[in-house]
Amino acid sequence: MPHPKSRRGVARCAALAALLTAPLVLSAGPAAAAAPKTPVVDFNGDGFADLAVSAPYATVSGVYQAGSVSVVYGSSAGSDTAHPQLITQATDGVPGDLMEYGTFGTSTAARDFDGDGYTDLAVGSYYAPMVLWGSAHGLGDAAALPDPSYRVAAGDIDGDGHADLIVNANGNLEVRFGPITRAGVPARTDTLEIADESGPQDLAVGDMNGDGKDDVVTTNGFEEMQFQSRYYKGTSTGLSSTFKSTGFYTVGGVVADVNQDGYGDFVARQVDHVSEMMDYDAGAVRVVYGSANGPSTRTTKITQNTAGVPGTDEAGDNYRNLGDQFGYSLAAGDVTGDGYPDIAVGVPGEDIGSVREAGAVVLLKGGASGLTGSGAQAFNQSTSGVPGVSETSDNFGRTVLLVDVNANNRADLVAAAPLEDGTYKDSGAVWVLRGSKTGTTTTNIASFSPGSLGAPEKEALFGQRLAR
Repeated sequence: MPHPKSRRGVARCAALAALLTAPLVLSAGPAAAAAPKTPVVDFNGDGFADLAVSAPYATVSGVYQAGSVSVVYGSSAGSDTAHPQLITQATDGVPGDLMEYGTFGTSTAARDFDGDGYTDLAVGSYYAPMVLWGSAHGLGDAAALPDPSYRVAAGDIDGDGHADLIVNANGNLEVRFGPITRAGVPARTDTLEIADESGPQDLAVGDMNGDGKDDVVTTNGFEEMQFQSRYYKGTSTGLSSTFKSTGFYTVGGVVADVNQDGYGDFVARQVDHVSEMMDYDAGAVRVVYGSANGPSTRTTKITQNTAGVPGTDEAGDNYRNLGDQFGYSLAAGDVTGDGYPDIAVGVPGEDIGSVREAGAVVLLKGGASGLTGSGAQAFNQSTSGVPGVSETSDNFGRTVLLVDVNANNRADLVAAAPLEDGTYKDSGAVWVLRGSKTGTTTTNIASFSPGSLGAPEKEALFGQRLAR
């Protein structure tokens, strides 16, 4: 897949990225039980959350768009950028060979798939899907997965305590149940054949009905048409063969219990039924609250015109400029430590002053009343304390993540700008902003790029995917 060169091409790439990089967050459990925390991505088992940052368009050893993944381990001081790990298909123990347009790292999912106590990393691919195994030394050897599995997610669908791998396999929805052996063989496999052409694009995983089993919400579409998102219930035998519509056209999304009532809530970007228009939308976030029956009729729509939300809705201009795309990327985590998940909202098309499409991130706060604009915060590269400068088409916030890299029980905001220019155009960069009792702060920000980590840099789109 050639790298986009024109602005129109960048817009198309953005739409594709939205389909391939759906954020995944497990929700809280039943109301009668203590709410479990979102699984920590901890490849080396030291208690600190680690970052796996994809650069799927990186040229590796002269192989164009072979792709790479950089791991930045967490520590008590935050992200340890002094000891990064670079993983490509040229890395010892990684199956396959470097391939032109291989885009290694396009889709990732992190869970303890073999049950040994260390988080593993599944990497989806058209050509060489695999699982990289965690250990006390971090990610190491890998096992090839059966083709195809180019969009991957993770959860516990049957509630047996073992992490399961959920994939888009030839347009069908497939669950590969854990534990997965070190040879890449699942305990069993369950495939739901999608009868029409609207195969699953995004996969959001979490427990929406509070029964202790994870459910799957899929984005569905065909060519330039979107369909309403679909809810598949998790059961002790696997995913239900029938689905329930969420009632809305959405892409991406996370499942998180933002009001802590014991039911996971589906938070996603609401779009029109014509998918080619989404790049030019101002954007909107739709919350579909969970219930004992899964998606309920209680919903909320949040935009930049919602009271308390910084900024103003701005749509694109006759196909020449992108819209704000509020909700392009989403992540959930408890930034303040109050027990309620907050939602990070990427706004990659946001104009900062006269700088077009520089990008921003908005943090929405969860609470007993659900997700609202009250107390919302906004950050961009022109915010005081944030390293860098707002530049045209940086798309800051095109990918977001909320994780606790320093294990202080407050999620940190990870924001990526894959189109940030470094030594080369579109090399990409990532920022880590600390969580605090009052919200995200701009003190002790860590920022890094492929060049600073010793990773391939040229047109890498570093930060296109952040594993969760």
